[in-house]
Amino acid sequence: MKITAVETSALRVPTRQQMKLEFPDHGVVVAQVSTDEGLTGLGYAVAFAGGGVEAIHTYLETRLAPLLIGEDPLFVERLWERMYRFDRGIRKVGIAAYALSALDIALWDLVGKAAGKPLFKLWGATTDRVPAYGSGGWAKYATKDIIAEAERYVGLGCRYYKMKIHDPDPRANRKRVKAVQKELGDDVRMMVDANQKLDVLGAIRQARELEDLDLVWFEEPVLADDIAACAEVAQASAIPIATGENNYTRYEFRELLERKAARYLMPDVCRANGFSETLRIGQLAAAHSAMVSPHVVHELSLHVAAALPNAFLVEYMEWAPSDLFDGMPAFDHGALVIPDRPGHGLALGAKAVEKYRIR
Repeated sequence: MKITAVETSALRVPTRQQMKLEFPDHGVVVAQVSTDEGLTGLGYAVAFAGGGVEAIHTYLETRLAPLLIGEDPLFVERLWERMYRFDRGIRKVGIAAYALSALDIALWDLVGKAAGKPLFKLWGATTDRVPAYGSGGWAKYATKDIIAEAERYVGLGCRYYKMKIHDPDPRANRKRVKAVQKELGDDVRMMVDANQKLDVLGAIRQARELEDLDLVWFEEPVLADDIAACAEVAQASAIPIATGENNYTRYEFRELLERKAARYLMPDVCRANGFSETLRIGQLAAAHSAMVSPHVVHELSLHVAAALPNAFLVEYMEWAPSDLFDGMPAFDHGALVIPDRPGHGLALGAKAVEKYRIR
């Protein structure tokens, strides 16, 4: 089997309520890898709020996609290494990592289709359903919006909910978290996410304000680039630290683990150089007794989580319009059931590219 074409597109897709209050739309870079045997693999990367989507698309189309033409798609690791080591002056983080991720996801989709198996079973399944936590609670939401969102997730069976803490006053964040906790009751546990907005002292102060609330984790307290700072916060915080959505390689995650900077790691398969690298990150975490809770794109993350014995939860966020994909996984008592279709099991909606394409 040989790759004959890589068709690419950049989409701008509207978000749903309540996310629309924070982000009106997202960017999606799509790669469809075709073969001489009629199989096609679908990959994509999601850029929140559309940031950098044009650059991701350009790098994917002009630099990485040509490397795949004429190659056997079943040699995923060889092709991954070829893309990762190409353009030595461009590290595979940020824009380049998003681009590589989309292609790696498409290649693995092809492998699954060729084998007639869903990816989580190819990788050695531990389960066929993964518990999810509801995620949102953005800064622009009023407290009533957060509660409405959380209650919708609870209605799906979720027993965990994550909200943002973006107010510069840690006491205001505490008040907001407590208000949501009161409404949700003791059966739902919560996480909080600072989205890199604090420095070390501010993060430690915020952790102390929240430490009696029995939170599962305190996410991205400081800049993702500053692993030493994250480690300092982790050592001072009674709340476990989670981070990783803005880290891209096993080498960054190795440093997080060696510095004991986080108890929960959150690689994003659309950022962390695809399924291939995300699986390596998860296996590395297991060697350090750390848990893995992949960042968003639950429809893809499910396969990784189901193949890792140290996976904890997947992040459920309704980031896409309902007509973007066919085959999205369904909820069953708070867990997402992985489709038994070959590959990752997703297909683009019939008119999605035509409707949402920007380039």
